[in-house]
Amino acid sequence: MKTRPAGIGNVHADWMGSLPSKLSAMPLKHLAVPGSHDSFTFWVDVHAPVGPDQKVYVKYLATMFSVLAKKVMVRWSMTQNLTFKEQLDAGIRYFDLRVSAKPGEPGNEIYFIHGLFGHKVRDGLLEISSFLVRHRKEVVFLDFNHYYAMEAEHHVYLISMLQEVFGSKLCNNCAVENVTLDYLWEKKYQVIVFYHHPSAQGVPVMWPGNKIPAPWANTTEPIKLIEFLETTLKERDKQGSFHVSQAILTPTVNTVAKGLLWGLRSYLVERSVTAIRWCRGNHGSYLYDSFNITTLKKFLRTTASSTAHLHSFIIV
Repeated sequence: MKTRPAGIGNVHADWMGSLPSKLSAMPLKHLAVPGSHDSFTFWVDVHAPVGPDQKVYVKYLATMFSVLAKKVMVRWSMTQNLTFKEQLDAGIRYFDLRVSAKPGEPGNEIYFIHGLFGHKVRDGLLEISSFLVRHRKEVVFLDFNHYYAMEAEHHVYLISMLQEVFGSKLCNNCAVENVTLDYLWEKKYQVIVFYHHPSAQGVPVMWPGNKIPAPWANTTEPIKLIEFLETTLKERDKQGSFHVSQAILTPTVNTVAKGLLWGLRSYLVERSVTAIRWCRGNHGSYLYDSFNITTLKKFLRTTASSTAHLHSFIIV
């Protein structure tokens, strides 16, 4: 996979396996787990068609201005700058995955998508699987929550791919309260896949989307975001599900326009200091009564490399 030097090392590559026994015996829903939003967007293909997740006017502009328009799109389509391996080495364990087939392309190949097409899904899964082979006590959450241009046969292909790549590492759907690290280690499970589509019903290793709600604030205002995060944490289900806190600011048409020349990082990510401080303030330990999985838009290397504890990460 295409990558760029990250310089953050792998000091957190085995954080789950290093937890004390009192935490490995606790349900995962009560542990703080760092995750990334649009996890796969460390590279996008400027030469591929604009993705089917985009509005008609965006596709029109891309058609009119071709590669130039897509080079501009790259600036706001890429919300991560670390590969899967680099994120895993840094301690990330939850991945937000949006996928698509390419309209008109023969076969059933599936790609990551965020405005522009990214890598093939299989390549990303193999990279994650390779990490898990080397780190037997680490567990990942793979959340497939958006699908585009996919027919029934595409879903069959993707579900089969997940089973082929991860095999016995896949955790069977069960009561969330029963899922502890000790349980997963005993069963040699390392992957929990959430599949938000009816095609996965009846497949034991595919967890339904309602077991990992991820409330979305849909705002560009940091204060409104914090109020939303606080409210949804208080209202989260006490039983039956994990919970994702999306500590992200969402661009509007105006913010995208402002970010066309500089990228969304300059406009939104740099405004996320308030959310970052909120994460730090709530991450006093690995254990939470309310927190579970938290995502931010961009991974900030300097903070990740300087922090002494995983729970103090700038969670991406």
